Amino acid sequence: MKKLIRIPKDVELPLIGLIQAGLIDRGTNLIQIRPISGCNLSCIFCSVDEGPKSKTRITSYKIDPDYLMEWVKEIAAFKSNHNLEMHIDGCGEPTLHPQLTEIVQNLSGIEGVKVISMQTNGVLLTEEKVDELVESGLSRINLSLNALDPELAKKLSGCSWYDVRHITEIAEYIAESPVELVLSPVWIPSVNDEEIPRIIEFGKKIDRNEKWPFFGVQKYEVHKYGRKVKGLKPITWWEFYRQLEEWEKIFNVKLKIGPRDFGIHRRKRLNYAFKKGEKVYVKVKAPGWMNNEMIGVAKDRCVTIVDCDVEVGDRIKIQILRNKDNIYVARCVT
Repeated sequence: MKKLIRIPKDVELPLIGLIQAGLIDRGTNLIQIRPISGCNLSCIFCSVDEGPKSKTRITSYKIDPDYLMEWVKEIAAFKSNHNLEMHIDGCGEPTLHPQLTEIVQNLSGIEGVKVISMQTNGVLLTEEKVDELVESGLSRINLSLNALDPELAKKLSGCSWYDVRHITEIAEYIAESPVELVLSPVWIPSVNDEEIPRIIEFGKKIDRNEKWPFFGVQKYEVHKYGRKVKGLKPITWWEFYRQLEEWEKIFNVKLKIGPRDFGIHRRKRLNYAFKKGEKVYVKVKAPGWMNNEMIGVAKDRCVTIVDCDVEVGDRIKIQILRNKDNIYVARCVT
């Protein structure tokens, strides 16, 4: 059973530095907000191997809404409190957070926040929950829908109880609500080829969007610690976009989309706390996301330390292996 780390109830952790929980700034007007890790599905293509069938993830993280808002407000001010999008996503399913509605409501009250969006698999959404999120200020829901065929949908989700009918029904309800909807299927060549056109046809019937594209087809990718579809190699980006162009012609719908379609633009990014290759001392504050990982803290940033056999409370020397987008990975050094 996974260990749950409540932030900051159980341990004080900065909310910049981790990929699985906290805030991520990639140098734009969009801030990724990850209030919780973990997932209720075990999708066979999951890029981070989350969910009940995970073989690698041993820890879950849940952030207290008040603590989360302290950090969001600080970053919003850094970004000039102007034309900001707060995107609630995660290495897992954000609707698992029991105070999600409160989080959305708090985000809507921050100066400069123009859009609040959320990525979800939709399993836990109900009409009542959608209404709550609408009232709280949510602007857009990006909904994962990877197949309409019930058996294939179950196979892709990794769960025999997955009910795609519920997902399509909630999609129809969202489409009729003040919240806009983006259908975000993952195209897995040779697995759900026939399903993507069916999803496009379904989406065209319910599309009511006025601000954003209705479809956001995603490319199947393979990641080092993610799940891989057996015997399948990802296609190239050129092949991916060529197929999108064909579907665009067939269905007369926009599928090739980018940041500009959602109003995302460059904005000053948070300064890096550490350089790649730099050696620093950190205080070990919590278990990591995987076995033999720990989380260290220094300069008001979290660092994931790999291949690390130490105890919480230890002060150790590390070397930074990765610092892209203020997400830090390091190893112990002597």
